[in-house]
Amino acid sequence: MIEQLPILNLMLFLFTALLIPLFKKKAFKITLWIGFLVLLSVLISSILLMTYVEEVGAFYYHFGQHDRLIGIEFRIDAFSTLFTTIIVGLTLLIYIYSCGDATEGIAEKEYGRYYILLFILMFSMFGIIYTNDLFNTYVFMEILAITTCSIISIKRKKENYTASFRYVMLNEVGSLSYLFGVALIYMITGYTNIELVYESVQDVWQLYPANIMTAIGFMVVGIGIKAAVFPFHIWLPDAHSHAPSSSSAILSAIVVKVYLLILIKVLYRVFGFDVLAQLNIPNVIVVVAGFGMIAGSFFALAQKDIKRMLGYSSVAQIGYILLGIGLMSERGLISAFYHIISHGLMKSALFLSVGAIIYIKHVRRVDQMDGIGKILPAIFVVFSIAAMGMIGIPLTSGFLSKFYLGMAALEQGQWIFMIVIIISGLLNAMYYLPIMISGFLKGAPRNQSQNTKKLPKTMLYPIIVLGLLILLVGIYPDVILSWIELVASELI
Repeated sequence: MIEQLPILNLMLFLFTALLIPLFKKKAFKITLWIGFLVLLSVLISSILLMTYVEEVGAFYYHFGQHDRLIGIEFRIDAFSTLFTTIIVGLTLLIYIYSCGDATEGIAEKEYGRYYILLFILMFSMFGIIYTNDLFNTYVFMEILAITTCSIISIKRKKENYTASFRYVMLNEVGSLSYLFGVALIYMITGYTNIELVYESVQDVWQLYPANIMTAIGFMVVGIGIKAAVFPFHIWLPDAHSHAPSSSSAILSAIVVKVYLLILIKVLYRVFGFDVLAQLNIPNVIVVVAGFGMIAGSFFALAQKDIKRMLGYSSVAQIGYILLGIGLMSERGLISAFYHIISHGLMKSALFLSVGAIIYIKHVRRVDQMDGIGKILPAIFVVFSIAAMGMIGIPLTSGFLSKFYLGMAALEQGQWIFMIVIIISGLLNAMYYLPIMISGFLKGAPRNQSQNTKKLPKTMLYPIIVLGLLILLVGIYPDVILSWIELVASELI
């Protein structure tokens, strides 16, 4: 029975999306409760799958009992169970927050549609992580891209439509680039199943080096556009800053990371380290990562809108993860996985904290944060914890992820990237510390409205939980590190 849970998880998301329109607006609280119970159920089933995989190992699910050569195959292993658990856990916290401020500018008649899109989003992300087929990955990627575009444009404002149009156009370029790479792989190997492709590529890559190099280039660039890897990041700041704060948290903390997980699957499971090393791909990846770490931080430093600042900050953090991937070592991969989880916690806390500030004070400029720490002490403490994690202050999860990444770079003889990590961290401090200082030490401007409404508990509690998790993972890294090491050992 437990081996059917991945399919049940997907069906739950799909049925929930179909069920929501059946409820009338007066019964919207019922919709919220149903969504909560579905996410909680999937979280429990994902944890059960983690323990099952740890005991018996990876297993496969074949749709229609077709052979993997012609059918669709799901692979359920440590990699897929860990990250589906992280995704649904973060989404559950963000979902609870959204029940207090469902909308931040969304018209009331769009509430139900917003949650429909959220569950379709979850369906596509779980499908991407479970699938063991390159073309099936493309199908789920398209569902994810269309749903993300809809979530960005759900606020009926000109800037949202502009941001969503830019997003969908660039992401379609990314999708077609990825698909062209898959077509080249199929032409060479005759397969789209990831494991069959890997076995075939190891045998034939020396016969078709140009084809393999072209396929890698198109697939990596396509995924890089979707993951907002520098210099393909231009869609991200507008999309993340104009979407509702709960959506910004999902986009930055989860959706972008799913594309990076696809990149890991493509590099490590489709081509493998030996082929990539022979074609000098790792060196290209780490150089791009280094530029992204510095450029993203510089762009963030220049922003006046705090949500745009957080968006550009994500570009730099994606560079950290890309560096860990490009080092092509077990320690590098462990640091990349750790930072994916750490950044997911920190960026969720930052966006939700900013959303709470916007909800109470209706301000979003960096220079309007004076005295916020005195008005919303709990919220601003969590914001500060997450910001310190982004800088890399000890006792936070962000410190350990940067430390592991630096050690991985030194282990590979790439000492220059240790310097890049330090410089990027200093740049992070330059735009986070002034906000923290003005928030706690300065008074609110006299011309700023002193009328504040009470923050709903459904918004407050998830933010506090995220702050505690950042500290927990930073102080007790073994909570997740042992499982991350298991996942990395599967891929290397």
